[in-house]
Amino acid sequence: MSAEIGIANLPNQRHKIVNQRGAHFTVMVVGESGLGKTTLVNTLFATEICTPRNYRQRFAKQLDKTTEVEIIKADLEERGFNIKLTVIDTPGFGDYVNNKDSWAPIVDFIDDQHESFMRQEQQPLRADKQDLRVHACLYFIRPGHALKPLDVEVMKRLGSRVNLIPVIAKADTLTQEDLLTFKQRIREVIDAQGIKTYVPPIDAEDEAAAEHARQMQALMPFSVIGSTEDVTTADGRSVKGRQYLWGVAEVENDDHCDFRKLRSLLIRTYMLDLVSSTEEGHYENYRLQQMETRKFGEPKVRKLDNPKYKEEEEMLRKRFTEQVKLEEARFRQWEQHLIAERDRLNKDLEEAHRSIKALEAELDTVASYHRQGSTVGRR
Repeated sequence: MSAEIGIANLPNQRHKIVNQRGAHFTVMVVGESGLGKTTLVNTLFATEICTPRNYRQRFAKQLDKTTEVEIIKADLEERGFNIKLTVIDTPGFGDYVNNKDSWAPIVDFIDDQHESFMRQEQQPLRADKQDLRVHACLYFIRPGHALKPLDVEVMKRLGSRVNLIPVIAKADTLTQEDLLTFKQRIREVIDAQGIKTYVPPIDAEDEAAAEHARQMQALMPFSVIGSTEDVTTADGRSVKGRQYLWGVAEVENDDHCDFRKLRSLLIRTYMLDLVSSTEEGHYENYRLQQMETRKFGEPKVRKLDNPKYKEEEEMLRKRFTEQVKLEEARFRQWEQHLIAERDRLNKDLEEAHRSIKALEAELDTVASYHRQGSTVGRR
């Protein structure tokens, strides 16, 4: 072309539109209580988004035995750009002795958001669509030596529905050697079990960006330390971290944990890809599956697999079975009593019958003697 006509200015136009509209981002945190989910979210976004929980009340709720889903919304602003942040918390997950189906409310929530958005797209007016589709899921793994069966099962189910990012919580409780060994074991389990995790896109035309993406992928699962408190290091620096007798575990020190790398993945570098991969990948997969099995506008067939209802049903079934067994025992006892009473009455009846027969025989004998006496008298 001999002269520019302005096509190259399109990115600037797009930048202006996005800057005016802002953006929205939804992140879900899943993991057992006490792993620092709330603290890490507040540390990631440098503000108190989630209120710390009162863990004294956690044990009082053990009777519920259900995983809850809590939605927390916040508006963040940085250099004039606004983002509507939604944090999905899952209190109660993994906190009980029997954690069977504890992931069901989490999986149902993710599917329900895809379903809700798909239903809104089918409406004539679509300007005010509510979108709570989960763009990223941080799965918190308790520091130790191996993954729990619950971790494997839940990550399998989440990985096929959402951009799954596994993180090792409280990395400052492990030595560097133990942490590296634990990371390797987690990677081996993820590969062996076919668990899908988020993979940063590799730009073949940008070697620096491609190398950064490969480094991010190699770091998974991310080891993290969460703290919103300022502490002073031995050399006089004020940093976010945790104070110990042996020194300070710094949140933003790459030698101590992968917090900066996780923040870069989640916010600075790949937030747009997390959003687009959710829309173009996970949502489209859900939409395709539903369109293959449902007619247009047909409501979704919901399975009654709520673990709370399952437990209540099991309790009712058990109570009903016990009641039936009790009634059967009472019936057998009553039946045995009736049989014994029948036998007694039959025996009494037979004795009475024999007595009657004996009396009849005696009467016949007396009558015979009487007839013989009358005959002798006539003679």
